[in-house]
Amino acid sequence: MFKCKNCGTKDKFELMFSPDYEGSRTFTVSHNEQNEIEITVDGYKFVPDLAFMNGFAVCKYCGAIYKWDYE
Repeated sequence: MFKCKNCGTKDKFELMFSPDYEGSRTFTVSHNEQNEIEITVDGYKFVPDLAFMNGFAVCKYCGAIYKWDYE
């Protein structure tokens, strides 16, 4: 789980897609055998880490970028 350092919200991986994203915007969230969160976007599966969050994730509530920390 990750927490926004700007507003304190815990991310629930309710992804927001960039307006210019051309995929089908289909995503699922599950847990793998190591109990890590695993996200699948249009068939591409990955485990998000802090580098991913600070590189790509925008806080849904306050709009902050590059403001994530482990919770």
